[in-house]
Amino acid sequence: MKICFPVENNNGLESPVCGHFGSAPAFVIVDSESNEVKAVQNSNQHHAHGMCQPLKALGGEQVDAIVVGGIGAGALNRLKAMGISVFQASAPTVQENMSLFGEGKLPETNATCGHHHGGGCDH
Repeated sequence: MKICFPVENNNGLESPVCGHFGSAPAFVIVDSESNEVKAVQNSNQHHAHGMCQPLKALGGEQVDAIVVGGIGAGALNRLKAMGISVFQASAPTVQENMSLFGEGKLPETNATCGHHHGGGCDH
């Protein structure tokens, strides 16, 4: 399973999870089966409010799930429509959230911009 994390900066598994999906400078994608870690720059970082294009942001990378600090309604709905599960980050780093994910301790989220856990919207 490929799990994507929006991050403030790329430090691999030690990367801090960004407070907002669409405004994240980069994404760290972790393959839970092979333990491969890949970083992707957010190619849709500077978009108009409400106009996030998740597939464009991910540079065409295919993922099965996304773990976020926060996300806007448009991006959340687009991801769910594509069959991508969106989970609420519960720890500060990718590694800590991967552990929680593996234990089934990350809840799926319906939180949107302005209501997300542990932070505010970046725009």
